[in-house]
Amino acid sequence: MTDEGVLDPDDADKPAIRERVWDDLEESGTARFPFPPHGRIPNYENAMTAAERLAEQPEWTEASTIKANPDAPQLPVRRRALRDGKTVYMAVPRLREERCFLKLDPDELEDFDAATTVSGSSEHGRPVHPDEMDRIDLIVSGSVAVTDDGNRVGKGEGYSDLEYAILRELDLVDDETPVATTVHERQVLDDAIEADDHDVPMDLIVTPERVRRPDERDSPTGIDWDRLDPDRLEEIPVLERLREKHGNR
Repeated sequence: MTDEGVLDPDDADKPAIRERVWDDLEESGTARFPFPPHGRIPNYENAMTAAERLAEQPEWTEASTIKANPDAPQLPVRRRALRDGKTVYMAVPRLREERCFLKLDPDELEDFDAATTVSGSSEHGRPVHPDEMDRIDLIVSGSVAVTDDGNRVGKGEGYSDLEYAILRELDLVDDETPVATTVHERQVLDDAIEADDHDVPMDLIVTPERVRRPDERDSPTGIDWDRLDPDRLEEIPVLERLREKHGNR
């Protein structure tokens, strides 16, 4: 990776991108706790500034309900949302519970700082089934990398896209629901990455320095059942329930 965030063309595949971005953040001194950045959605310097910049955008000001990832670089996003009076939903790790989302309602919480940490959200958040959730006005996703045209690279487990697909199945999000990511400038790539059909494109890319709005693209319309192996169906209760609801596809 160069200082401008460009990968060599031969390295423009997701596993190579993850490793190079993680290495670059660590070697440049840009990464922040928790260490190492590898294997996770990496935290970075000035993540608070990126959150503040996101909060200046119309997609944020018009939203009353936000679905956010639980990772460290989006901690200031979650805290800002509660302080702005917005309800925040966070997924339970690996969607392993029947009530697989945690609802953080600012009207029900006293300590926003504690409630928005990974450990604190399970203590202070109220577990809810997707059927009980409010409609989502804005999604904030963590990224290992993102391209200028809005293709996101996560840490490789696929849960962020699956969470979106579940919400889409239940009509809690649609094509008009904006999806944002907050990242360091070094995580933004100029290279073209081929997106899979289940990948959710980013509508808003926010760094501490600037905001990008890629051209609009179609988002996945629901769960791609053919991509789910039996083990994952068994591990995630809500998937089996949705499958039964839609005729055992």
